Amino acid sequence: MAIDDVSLTHYGGEEAVLLLEELCDAYADAYGVEPGEKTAAFRRRAEKQFTRPGFALVAARVEGRLVGFVFGYALSAGDTRWWGGVQPEPTAEFLEETGSRTWVLSEIEVRRAWQGRGIGRALNDAVLGARGEERATLATGPNAPAQRVYEAWGWQRVGRIPGAESEYYSVYELFVLELPVSR
Repeated sequence: MAIDDVSLTHYGGEEAVLLLEELCDAYADAYGVEPGEKTAAFRRRAEKQFTRPGFALVAARVEGRLVGFVFGYALSAGDTRWWGGVQPEPTAEFLEETGSRTWVLSEIEVRRAWQGRGIGRALNDAVLGARGEERATLATGPNAPAQRVYEAWGWQRVGRIPGAESEYYSVYELFVLELPVSR
């Protein structure tokens, strides 16, 4: 399979709702887990995010089958909760949110059989290339191998944020990428 065999399609929140079962299946496959609590938590997060301002999803398909996806949303004006507790503490200017400043890349998943073929990079570039915000941000586990991938794609580590009690990690690594992305 060449990257040319992958079709990328952009969706908004209303359309994403119709893809939820496929997204949950691809999410479970990407992590090598059986549907259960982890996919239920993903489903709850996704359903909330589908309604957020600036929500966007890009789906990658090969011969009609969903092999990966990326989605996220824009931070609203004044909404600095995303940055809550970040260490080292950034400047007030860094934390300022205007409603058009920051887009959160909240999920990027590729089915295991399709990983390592450039699909994740294609998804990253497709979704971010369509954004009008000044920057994008993402959070990942403290020892996630994906950190090296994000850095290779130009993402800059800016600190750590605490995870909530019900989250996968007690702390997350926080990354930022200035937009527009030029490759």
